[in-house]
Amino acid sequence: MDRLSNTVRPYAWGSTTAIPNLLGVAPTGEPQAEMWMGAHPGAPSRITRTGTDTAPAEQALTDVIAADPARELGRPAVEKFGPRLPFLLKLLAAGAPLSLQVHPDLAQAQEGYADEERRSVPIDAPHRVYKDANHKPELICALTPFDGLCGFRRPVEAAEAMEALGVDSLKPYADLLRAHPEEAALREVLTAILTADPAQMAETVTAVAAAAERIGGSYAPYARAAHHFPGDAGVVAALLLNYVQLQPGEALFLDAGVPHAYFGGLGVEIMANSDNVLRCGLTPKHIDVPELLRIVRFEATDAGILRPEASPSGEELYETPVDEFRLSRFDLSPGAAPVDLTAATPQILLCTAGAPKAGELGLVPGDSVFVPAGEKAEVSGTGTLFRATVVA
Repeated sequence: MDRLSNTVRPYAWGSTTAIPNLLGVAPTGEPQAEMWMGAHPGAPSRITRTGTDTAPAEQALTDVIAADPARELGRPAVEKFGPRLPFLLKLLAAGAPLSLQVHPDLAQAQEGYADEERRSVPIDAPHRVYKDANHKPELICALTPFDGLCGFRRPVEAAEAMEALGVDSLKPYADLLRAHPEEAALREVLTAILTADPAQMAETVTAVAAAAERIGGSYAPYARAAHHFPGDAGVVAALLLNYVQLQPGEALFLDAGVPHAYFGGLGVEIMANSDNVLRCGLTPKHIDVPELLRIVRFEATDAGILRPEASPSGEELYETPVDEFRLSRFDLSPGAAPVDLTAATPQILLCTAGAPKAGELGLVPGDSVFVPAGEKAEVSGTGTLFRATVVA
């Protein structure tokens, strides 16, 4: 197995302290939002290997996999997902709200990508929506208390949330939510919010922020969002969604079409290897309203907090309906027998606590290793390890 050297992305919403504290290093004062582990071309992990006739050399994991996909990923994974690692694992540290967003399903991603390619939209254009032809289901597991938004509330609950703020300009939205069946109500109100006159919406957001700050409690996050994104229609759109607070070890699964946002906290995130994001608000970036409305699933859901299912081996699995990734956790106890994780699929192991060992490699929080398919993988010692792999 190979120890990974990973890139930390300095997005503006990142916490300045959460990732440094986990890694045991001094903060730089700059935001550190995400540490990427995997073979995404935007920031691939790097490994150092010794060839039969060469000295040790650092290589990008993308290049290592491309040189021999069947050896690194295993034939079952290559046959099912193609010659690339199908997931991306991250440490995510939100110090400010992330954009309110949604992801396409596989057919929508393929269709949208092909359309933008036919229209010769540059891949790096600010208005480009589809960066690739893949879907992006994702799972976030909290390492600290973590809050955010996930899925639509029932329309009547969203209406009550708006009415409780006492903001007159929200009344038309609340009335629409009460006047139509669920799907039509949610679609009509989100459309009205995103297409409202910007100046009038800015006044509404200012009033919502003041009311949310005055009421506090579960409304406080909306005031915080408005502080970071003054005048942004996403602050009002966020009132349509379930507000969720995760405790360490709890998780959320975000499927295609489900609007969501993260407000704050540190977590382990895993997703299909894609960059496709359609934004609804809380962002200075481009919002393609017609395409967004085509992708969003206008149905009310519970947030669906996931808790891991334990097995006799000690593996605690976060069950999801996708095959591109499988995330589980091991809490290794002093004196316990080593656990054999050898598998026919590729794996990344991430340490988040303690000082466990992966094979002969000693790990500390923030360390990660790549385990090629079929390679012996035994973990031992004391600490917490996350295991990322695929279903093939």
